[in-house]
Amino acid sequence: MLTKERQLKDLVSVGPAMLEDFELLGIKTVAQLRRRSPQRMYRNLCRLRGQRIDPCCLDVFEAAVAQAKDPSLPVEQRQWWYWSKVRKAGESGANRSRKSQDQR
Repeated sequence: MLTKERQLKDLVSVGPAMLEDFELLGIKTVAQLRRRSPQRMYRNLCRLRGQRIDPCCLDVFEAAVAQAKDPSLPVEQRQWWYWSKVRKAGESGANRSRKSQDQR
């Protein structure tokens, strides 16, 4: 039995706007996406658009790349808001670290 190859549009959290962003970044397949860095994709998209894009776009990139790498990814981790929580937790940890260094 043949299994259908996953398409970018099949990934959770990926809608029409994100498909346009993938196209702008030259990403046409899940296999191509699997090899990409979400952070680099976000920086390139900001550069190509000539503006700072909402960081939730980075969260969608994280969710999409994670799904591209692992077709069995837990459902929660397929959602962009999971990655938003991870990003924000990392930012607050970095801010706490900077504050403690500033107090020395």
